[in-house]
Amino acid sequence: QVQLEESGGGSVQSGGSLRLSCVASNYRAFYSTYSMAWFRQGSGTEREGVAAIATDGSTSYDDSVKGRFTISRDNNKRTVYLQINSLKPEDTAMYYCAAARRDPVPMRLNPAQYNYWGQGTQVTVSS
Repeated sequence: QVQLEESGGGSVQSGGSLRLSCVASNYRAFYSTYSMAWFRQGSGTEREGVAAIATDGSTSYDDSVKGRFTISRDNNKRTVYLQINSLKPEDTAMYYCAAARRDPVPMRLNPAQYNYWGQGTQVTVSS
């Protein structure tokens, strides 16, 4: 059972930045074979995909975060990152890291395509 642990969330003012990290452990295959993604879920909303990165490094972003969010991965550290810039109050949510055994293209931002989930890290943006 792959385990994912997120960190880096916090409370920031609008326009600020955060860098979220997600470290993977207890995986059977090489970490580099997993597609990774970040999702978020605000109060009373459904979980939505914000960014994904495949094993070849190709990325996908939700339109609402393009130009502000950047996903990256370091396979040696078994870590995926989400750099969040120009934060807005509507970005307030619990952010989750997820891993998929197979590249879920073309549905890389669909939570149903992912096999493993972390517990989440809270991001709160005040105006």
